[in-house]
Amino acid sequence: MHRNIEEILITEEEIRKRVRELSQRISKDYKDRCVTFIGVLKGSFVFLSDILKNLTIDCNVDFIGLSSYEGTKSTGIVRTVLDLKENIQDKDVIIVEDIVDSGLTANYLIHNFRTRRPKSIRICTLLDKPAARKIYVPVKYKGFSIPNKFVVGYGLDYNENYRNLPYIGVLKKSAIKKEDLCQ
Repeated sequence: MHRNIEEILITEEEIRKRVRELSQRISKDYKDRCVTFIGVLKGSFVFLSDILKNLTIDCNVDFIGLSSYEGTKSTGIVRTVLDLKENIQDKDVIIVEDIVDSGLTANYLIHNFRTRRPKSIRICTLLDKPAARKIYVPVKYKGFSIPNKFVVGYGLDYNENYRNLPYIGVLKKSAIKKEDLCQ
């Protein structure tokens, strides 16, 4: 375990097992259809990669880059920093998130993408943090529900660190800069 991790919430093996289950479910739900997966950068890239490796359906992949965090806190404002390259009109779309906590980012994406007239929009998230929810969003595919703690690993970061950890861990308070705690 990394020295700045207080506890491991979800092990590497638990993640691997759940990703396989989610991929099987998506493959079943979209049998004989082509799905466009949209990864929300940067946090979702590891999860999306593993989902794709376990699918048995045809698919396309695109990415969108959003910004709404400063340190450990959501600013409440979602900004698009990288938009889709492909047209999603008349396509089945699955938005792949690392975590749905406040719901603001997922809600923003759903409303933004609806204006582009896809055939369908669903959300797939590795982590769901219902205690932090500010706005309801319909999550179709969920890996794990977690408590309202700041987590890192498996693509999730704190100031661009810890994305490479193969598990989901709670970051020690001592590893978070004091100025970030006061914001």
